[in-house]
Amino acid sequence: MIAESRLRRVGVVLAGGVGQRVGLNTPKQLLKIAGKTILEHTLDVFDGHPEIDEVVVLMAPGFVAEAEEIVRRNGYTKVGRVLEGGASRTETTWRALCALGEQECDVLLHDAVRPLIEPRIISECVAALERYEAVEVAIPSSDTIVVAAPGPRGDIIRDIPDRSRLRRGQTPQCFRVSVIRAAYERALADPEFPSLPTTDDCGVVLRYLPDVPIYIVPGSEHNMKVTHPVDVFIADKLFQLAENTAPALDEDAYRAGLEGRTLVVFGGSYGIGADIVALAKGYGASVHSFSRSQNGVRVEDVAAVEDALARVYAETGRIDYVVNTAGVLHMGKLGESGQHTIEETIGINYLGPVNIARASVKYLMETRGHLLLYTSSSYTRGRADYSLYSSTKAAVVNLTQALADEWACQGVRVNCVNPERTATPMRLRAFGDEPAGTLLSPAAVARTSIDVLLSRLTGQVVDVRLNR
Repeated sequence: MIAESRLRRVGVVLAGGVGQRVGLNTPKQLLKIAGKTILEHTLDVFDGHPEIDEVVVLMAPGFVAEAEEIVRRNGYTKVGRVLEGGASRTETTWRALCALGEQECDVLLHDAVRPLIEPRIISECVAALERYEAVEVAIPSSDTIVVAAPGPRGDIIRDIPDRSRLRRGQTPQCFRVSVIRAAYERALADPEFPSLPTTDDCGVVLRYLPDVPIYIVPGSEHNMKVTHPVDVFIADKLFQLAENTAPALDEDAYRAGLEGRTLVVFGGSYGIGADIVALAKGYGASVHSFSRSQNGVRVEDVAAVEDALARVYAETGRIDYVVNTAGVLHMGKLGESGQHTIEETIGINYLGPVNIARASVKYLMETRGHLLLYTSSSYTRGRADYSLYSSTKAAVVNLTQALADEWACQGVRVNCVNPERTATPMRLRAFGDEPAGTLLSPAAVARTSIDVLLSRLTGQVVDVRLNR
């Protein structure tokens, strides 16, 4: 419920573009990056942000049904309306403002094709709207900007502005709705407006309501706009490298998400797996743990994995979450590794997740459940003496992203946790005692793992780092 002391906050996702510069004949916001459409990535942030009360989507003409299906499939609770956009950005924004009605509110207008928007930026925009009626998100220009003018054989430099005062505008652009509506009413009444170079909403306010100050919230280099073909590649890589985090939940959320649910943990006899088992049981989940030492279940044995899941399903009638923390770390040069070491590393670290994924998907489809895997920071670049370990962990990341894409239509989420160095028995065997305070605790990783299980994330690598 919205407190009476504050205005309603509406995120308007402007998804009216078609994507001609990307070389598409369908909207670029429906292009998949990192396992999900660009629109889904953007809606994930706005729908999941605690300071946003409502979300309105303006979709490209002819594609409203596709956007409505995305909303339905993901269960977005704050998306109240999906409306058809106009032929231009101006017309699309005006349709959004008209749809918001006469009641005063704060509106955050965001390009759908900026899918890497950070929750921090939204929070700072919301805070700024308590003091200002117009807010722009911008970052300093890292490049020298030149002003060009026509010359006898092409453009020549006319001026080089002081770079220290230049900013690159991003979105969201945020306003008291009465202010941005008044600016647009004046703009649309101006016969010269269609020919003006104004391309964004803050530009409309600056021109038609010059006495309204526009505050600048610091943006992010990652908050890029997917416009050209190379942007698709860059955005995909940024999603892979981003330090994704799951929202930390309170006690009530843990209880609501776990009580009466069934959780299966492979590798649950010690370390992170054992802490996940204990934590989930404490919040009322029916938890079933399997491991080689505990009950003879080896993840590289597909029959054993299938049998374990079948027994759990027969007992409980449902499987909501499947977690695999089983892993093995053998160090040494590849040429000096024995065949047993090679087969064990590949079997446990990669074939195991594959077996678990194949065997669990039919159960997770019934509950629209979640598969959680684990990687290591070494997945980003192979290192000497870690060739088998780091390559299998990189494979798990690719598996996560691929399965999230494959299973999206069935509502099954797949994510991968990437803990920093953690004080597990496996690490102790490999490295011996290490200085206190330099390692994560398995309990901390377990709690973040539960946060991820209960989140809407899918296809993401979620980092868990030591707070130093």
